[in-house]
Amino acid sequence: MKHLLSSIAALALMAGLGHAQGANVPDNLDKLSNFQSTGVTDFTFIEQSGAYADGIKKTLEGITLPAGFKIGLYAVVPDARHMAVGPQGVVTFVGTRKDKVWSVTDRNKDRVADEVKDFAPSLKFSIPNGPCFSKDGFLYIAEQNRVLLFPAAEFFYESPDVAAFNLVAQGDLIPEEQESFNHTARVCDIGPDGKIYISLGQPFNVAPKENLELNTKWGIGGIIRMNTDGTGREVYTYGVRNSVGQDFHPETGDLWWTDNQVDGMGDDIPPGELNHQTEAGQHFGHPWYGGGSVRTNEYKGEEVPVDVVMPAVETVAHAADLGMTFYTGKMFPAHYKNAIFSAQHGSWNRTDPVGARVMVTHIAEDGTATMEPFAEGWIDENGEYLGRPVDVAQLRDGSILVSDDLAGAIYRIWYEGN
Repeated sequence: MKHLLSSIAALALMAGLGHAQGANVPDNLDKLSNFQSTGVTDFTFIEQSGAYADGIKKTLEGITLPAGFKIGLYAVVPDARHMAVGPQGVVTFVGTRKDKVWSVTDRNKDRVADEVKDFAPSLKFSIPNGPCFSKDGFLYIAEQNRVLLFPAAEFFYESPDVAAFNLVAQGDLIPEEQESFNHTARVCDIGPDGKIYISLGQPFNVAPKENLELNTKWGIGGIIRMNTDGTGREVYTYGVRNSVGQDFHPETGDLWWTDNQVDGMGDDIPPGELNHQTEAGQHFGHPWYGGGSVRTNEYKGEEVPVDVVMPAVETVAHAADLGMTFYTGKMFPAHYKNAIFSAQHGSWNRTDPVGARVMVTHIAEDGTATMEPFAEGWIDENGEYLGRPVDVAQLRDGSILVSDDLAGAIYRIWYEGN
């Protein structure tokens, strides 16, 4: 605790720097950065029982899983997107594409949430899709055009007022004139190097030529990294269309990430992607490639001016591969160790919908990767979505959580086999 408090005190000194970076920083962030009360006292609590929860449980009866696995409703969480499980195992923070971050608590440890309420209700969030934790308990939330730091979120979340600071001030993540309603769901992770990695989807279906220089400079349509005090920003990944899922291999430390590919080229092309990055500065093909080796119509006749790393796995077109995590728990059978569990959100522009399932990817010793369905059944026989999985996270007991922004829920998957 002494180390934690000294870290918070040091971050308080950063508050002044954050304020100087933008005049439009909300007043309540100023107050929280200086450990002042905001006057906000009320939380929004989400009912966890009743007809709505029962309806979700009914849907889960139709989900198919490998033998020995079970799925159940963990929490009702409106608009649930990406998740960050606290290192202490106390609370899970859940982002949204709206203006809320939710805290989800299982107080009696029966592996079903008892309480869901909004986190830091005195703050005004803008698309706080991407929460992530450092191992020492610092919570980061990547928004549309800002990254906030909460140095003791698991300690303070019970109060409406929490210690909060700018890591990247409003308007400094991307140029303000590049803000868009499209492809703004950021995700973040802390890498083995201790730096924070943040995805920056580019807003167009295919990035126009006049934007390429700006995109390269800022890392728009890429993944950036920086020190956890906000310094040392650099572009780590180029040629990304819109990545909304990433994680680091537990043994090699390599970055793996999903990418959503170009729309409007047909039902079956281009493929989605699961990518494997081995060093800084690699390029993954956009906008010259729409997905895999399929060239975009806009750049089809041009010579590709960069060396392109092709995907480790090509996924079914338009399934919308989103959140992912490497499995490091001990609950599942041994062959799932270091496998990737990922969510396919489901297609929106395909004649027959695909996706809406959880996938598992096994990586062989030679590095080749093979993806297959793990949990499916959220598209019924009428082609209607019963749910749309977004992200996968792991609890300390080795079970996994799956978020669903259509149903407004988080599911838990566990293993009961031999």
